[in-house]
Amino acid sequence: MSSGLILAMILAVGIGLSLGLLGGGGTILAVPLLTYVAGFPAHEAIAASMFIIGITSAVSVIPHAKRANVQWRTGFIFGASAMAGAFSGGLLGSQLPSVVLMVAFGVMMVATALAMILDRRTKEAGGLKKKLPLGKIILEGLLVGLVTGMVGAGGGFLVVPALVLLGGLSMPAAVGTSLLIISMKSFTGLAGYLTSVSIDWVPVLTITGITVAGALIGSALVKYIPDRALKKAFGCLVLAMGIVVFFQELPLAYGIGVSTVVALLLVILMVRR
Repeated sequence: MSSGLILAMILAVGIGLSLGLLGGGGTILAVPLLTYVAGFPAHEAIAASMFIIGITSAVSVIPHAKRANVQWRTGFIFGASAMAGAFSGGLLGSQLPSVVLMVAFGVMMVATALAMILDRRTKEAGGLKKKLPLGKIILEGLLVGLVTGMVGAGGGFLVVPALVLLGGLSMPAAVGTSLLIISMKSFTGLAGYLTSVSIDWVPVLTITGITVAGALIGSALVKYIPDRALKKAFGCLVLAMGIVVFFQELPLAYGIGVSTVVALLLVILMVRR
C-alpha cells in the first residue's frame, strides 16, 4: 500500500465530516484527494468518489431525518430529476479530457463559494420560506444532475446553495435534504461512468468506511452550529478546494490560476465593505 493511499485514508475522515456537517463538499474533497494524494487517474477518481459519497450520504441522512431536517417532497423530486441528468452527465464526462473536467470542476466550485459567502440573508430554522413549484424543482434537478454527473460531484456544492438561495431553506434543512438528493443520484452517475471506467474496489471500500464514520460525527455536530456560520463554512471550504484545483491544473498557463484566486479574493473584500 502506497504512502499516498494511506494518507488519503486518513484524510477521508474530513470528507465524512464535510458531508455530515455541511451536506456537501464531500466530492469536492474526494476527487482532489483521490487524484492528487492517492494517485488515482482522474476518471477513476471521479467514479470512485461517486460510490464513496453515495454510500456516505445515504447513511448520513438518517440522523438528519430524525431531527426533521429533511424536506422529503423537494428532496425526492429534485433527486429523481438529478438522477436522470447524472446518468447522462456521467456518460459525457467519461469521454472528456481529464484537464477539462478538473478545470470545469474548479470554476463551478469558485462560483458557488462566492454565492454562499456573499449571501447575507438569514432563514428561520427548519423548513421552507416558500413552496417550490414542481416544474422549477424538476428543471433545477436535471441541470444540477447533468453538471455534477459530468464532473463527478455528489452535488452538495450546488444543491445546498440552490436550496438555501433559491428555495429558502435554512442551512440545517438544506444539509439534510441535500444528503437525500446526493444519495439518490450518486449511484446513477456512477453507473454512467462504469460503462467505460473500472475501479480498484479494495481501497475504495476502505475509504468509504472511514468516510461514513466521519459523516456520523459531523451529523451529530450540526445542531450546535449557527445557520450563518454553517453557510460561511460551506462557502469557504468550496472556495479553498476550487483554488487547489486551479493551482494543480493550471500552474503554468500564463498565471491563470494565481490571477483567478487574486481576483476572487478582491471581489469578496470589495463586496464585504
